[in-house]
Formats: sequence, C-alpha cells, structure tokens
Amino acid sequence: MTEHTQNRHPCLPGGLIPLDQWRVPETSVRRTLRSALRDILDQLKAGIHPDDQAFKSLDDLPALSEYQLSRYAPVPDGKVFGRELVSQLESLDKNGGQSRRCRVLVAPPYSGVAEALRCSGKRVIVPPENLLMTESEIVAWWDDQLGEAGWVIPELADFWIRHRLGLGLVRELLARVAMDQVGEGIVGCSSWCWHFWGQFLPDLYLAPLTPGPLTADRLSLWLEHLAGDPPAGKLVARMTRDGSYVLPAPSGEEGDRKYSEFARDLATLSRGNPGVALAIWRRTLRARPEEDADKKDDGTPVPVGRQCWVAPLDQLSLPAVPQSSTSQSGHIIHALLLHNGLTVGQLALAAGLSGQALRVVLARLQRADVVVVGEDGVYQVSPLAYPGVRRYLQSKGYPVDGF
Repeated sequence: MTEHTQNRHPCLPGGLIPLDQWRVPETSVRRTLRSALRDILDQLKAGIHPDDQAFKSLDDLPALSEYQLSRYAPVPDGKVFGRELVSQLESLDKNGGQSRRCRVLVAPPYSGVAEALRCSGKRVIVPPENLLMTESEIVAWWDDQLGEAGWVIPELADFWIRHRLGLGLVRELLARVAMDQVGEGIVGCSSWCWHFWGQFLPDLYLAPLTPGPLTADRLSLWLEHLAGDPPAGKLVARMTRDGSYVLPAPSGEEGDRKYSEFARDLATLSRGNPGVALAIWRRTLRARPEEDADKKDDGTPVPVGRQCWVAPLDQLSLPAVPQSSTSQSGHIIHALLLHNGLTVGQLALAAGLSGQALRVVLARLQRADVVVVGEDGVYQVSPLAYPGVRRYLQSKGYPVDGF
C-alpha cells in the first residue's frame, strides 16, 4: 500500500500513510574536518559578495527574541492542521482505502495530531475524572459517549493509567473499535501509548495511519510554510559557518546558490518528528545584529527584514537525563511518555513512587530541562530533551516506541 494522498497541504507534507510504512529519515554522512574545510573553500570560490558572507562567530549573533521567533518559526496552527487531517481521511474514505467507521491515527509526541483533532470541529470526547472505574461503569460510560457519530478522541493516552485498575477504559474502547461496534469517529494515539497497547493486546487489528515523517525536503517545505510569505518576502535562513542556505526551500531553480545539509541532519536528529524539529530549529536561529537596533515604544523590535542565521547542530547542547545510581528517573520519564504527561498524583500511581521521592526526582529533571510542567500541573518531557531521552530509555532497556 502506498501513501494515500497526492495533493498535500504543506502543513502535512508527508500525507497519511499506514503505520507499518513509517521509516526514519535518511541519515546524512557525518562531515569530517576535511569536508567542512572543503565546503568553506568551495564557498569562497563561488565569489560570495562580502556583505553576504557568514559571521565568523556565534558570539556576534544574538539569539532571536520571542517576537522574532513568532515571525520566523511560529507554533503551527492547529485549526489548519485539523482541517487537513479530516480532509485527507475523507479523501481516503472516498477512494475506498478505509473500510472501518473509526479511524486510528498514531503519531509520536509533539506531532500536533492531538491539538489538531481538538480543533477539527468535531465532537471531542474527554476522559472521565475517575480512570479507575468498574467494568459495568466503563461499559455504560462508553455507551453514552459513543452514541452519536462524528466524534474524536484527541489522545488515547489520557484515558488510562498504568495501574491494575486503570486499563479498563482503553481495553473496552479498542475492543469495540476492532469489532467495528462504534459510530464514525477518529482516535488519536501517542506512539508510546500505542506501543504499550500493541503488546498488551497483540491480536487487535485496527489498521492505524500516521503522518509521513518529515524528511529533509518535507522539513524544508514545512518550516517555510510556518514562516509564511508576508509582503516582506520569504524567510531567508543561512548557516553561520559558511553562509550556505537552509531556507527558502530548494525549488530546483536556485542557480549557483549553495544549500546546507542542515535540513537533512535536523530531520535525522528529530527522527522526522515535527514538534521536536521545530523546538531545535527555534534554538538554532540567530538574528542579524541590526534587527534589534530599532525598537517600538513598547520595546518590541521593528521588523526590518526576513533574514536570519542558523547555528550548526554540532554547536548546540540539548538537555540530557542526569546520571543517577537508581532507576527512578527512567521510570518517571517512561511513564510520562506512555501517558503523554501526568500530574504528580497520576505519576505516583503509574511509576510506583512515594510523593516525596517522586517530587525530588521531578525537581532534578526540571532543573536539567528534561521535564517541564504546565499551568495545569501536568508534567511532560521537553521536546528539546526528547532525542536524548529516547536514547537514554533505549540504552536502559525500556520498551520504546517505533518512531
């Protein structure tokens, strides 16, 4: 089976594909010192005008302000993404590529699928306050929620807790979906949650779909889409090291313009995950010094152009899990990913730790920028820390998702 959609919106450049077709983006060859020097020499030979040359040091380039980040790398619009998801699913139905009334979308953390489904305009089913319900209560609850068609569950991970009494809601729902005993709806599910339930109920066949990974080309198009194309023109982003281009996205009509492999390296580092890629992208962006020269009366900078610089990935330091003689950090992080975020009370149930011990480890993970907490008291793994966290869990023998 091939990808389902042909004319894709840039907010979903990889389209929707069967889950078993997902692949990690191609890894680029690591540059040696010799190859980096050759790139610089080639750039000099190309006759770049002095005004267009790269800055010699990152110290000369300030990080972008929040105002600038909102212009160059804004958070994706959930409504636009939600409309495109629904449109592609409807296109799939019309083409006979989906026989089930309930569609399942599996995606890695930070992919934006849950927020898009919340903004899709369909009826959103929210989890009950009590996840430790009896079997009869669970059956009655789902009967009430699934009575009418046109519903969405943005994140299945919100409907269970890794506890002997906290599995019933999801187990009942997945059984109904597998037997096609639900009305028309969409279930969104984190890849970590899906991995757990795929092992817990291995005989279920639900034919899930997933957004195609952001390969180098797709990532460039997606970042360009986020930056927009206002009257000032498309965003121009170039590497601080040698002045090679990252954006605008290559179109095949660049002439002598030299492009960096940054997009490919970022796609590999983020494993094609849009939310992780965006978080790292925002961290790499640097401003031209003159962009902060003029200020409005309220202190915000006056837009003077659509140009910025990009720091090489090997000059960034991403958060890492602090070393510890115990496995508590791993248990907590794994539980947070399984459930796409938890409160302290929920974590105590899922990770099996006492309140004080739990808070001590959480505080340490927060100081290391591995974990963040929202205003609602829900703790989550930081997208900047996710690449290192996933490698950490894999090295410690924890079951990891397939993304």
